[in-house]
Amino acid sequence: MTIKAPKLKQGDTVGIIAPASPPRKEALGKAISFLEEMGLVVKVGSSVHHKYGYLAGKDEERIEDIHTMFSDPEIKAIICACGGYGTGRLVSNLDYDLIAGNPKIFWGYSDITFLHTAIHQKTGLVTFHGPMLSSDIGLEDVHELTKQSFRQLFVNKQVEFNANVTPLETLVEGKASGPVIGGNLTLLVSTLGTAYELNTKGKILFIEDIDEEPYKIDRMLNQLKMAGKFGDAAGIIIGDFKNCGPDKRKESLTLDQLFDEHIKPANKPTMKGFFIGHSSPCLAIPVGTVGRMNTIEKTLIVESGIKEEVGAS
Repeated sequence: MTIKAPKLKQGDTVGIIAPASPPRKEALGKAISFLEEMGLVVKVGSSVHHKYGYLAGKDEERIEDIHTMFSDPEIKAIICACGGYGTGRLVSNLDYDLIAGNPKIFWGYSDITFLHTAIHQKTGLVTFHGPMLSSDIGLEDVHELTKQSFRQLFVNKQVEFNANVTPLETLVEGKASGPVIGGNLTLLVSTLGTAYELNTKGKILFIEDIDEEPYKIDRMLNQLKMAGKFGDAAGIIIGDFKNCGPDKRKESLTLDQLFDEHIKPANKPTMKGFFIGHSSPCLAIPVGTVGRMNTIEKTLIVESGIKEEVGAS
């Protein structure tokens, strides 16, 4: 069963957590001001500025922040400060009954992908793969469309991607519909063989990544292919692969060659060029709601990730 959280309204309190690595304080402060300008009240999790190696605190500290935010009735949305490393360490000890019983907006991307996958598959809660605070909103130059992505949390309105918004290119023609799932390629591959293994059956899968050379992308795409994840999917959308070009000192295959060799043979409707991931603009997309893609018209329309108000027309 799919669960959606209520929409945000001015005056609502949102919680900030760092379930992966610690954010840059100055950038996070700028991003908090952005949230406050939208009329939101901000509550920062207790472990956000902790440091444990490359993590924002020990596992139990970061888990406690997640549980506290979901259990606090004042918190209407939980927004991740940044990505980094370590969310996969948390999922085995999360209280999924608590999360399902207190549905709230959960927002982030990159390393947060493991949490999106685990939370949605274990609870049915729709989450949001969208720009984060210190790593996107807190930058010196932020694209207006990146900022506007947060507006989908305030209205029950479908999210539409087309060639006017993002430079789409068709790899395999066709139409597909199904729940939209996915995220960072590296993190999706890391779910394989675990209790949280990515389920793509009948779904529209989206992938993105950053700072991975083609030989690594090759390995990960091949693993998803061999695990049947492309063959099971209803459709595939390829997001941004920032800084994933080859080392100029080495001979290499191109990303396009890899997509042709690993994804095209599944013969599922496929498009690439989405500004989803480590891109500018960074466009948000609900995880778990139904999407409808048409590669001939180059469109992807995704149902709102926000709960429809009772009595709304």
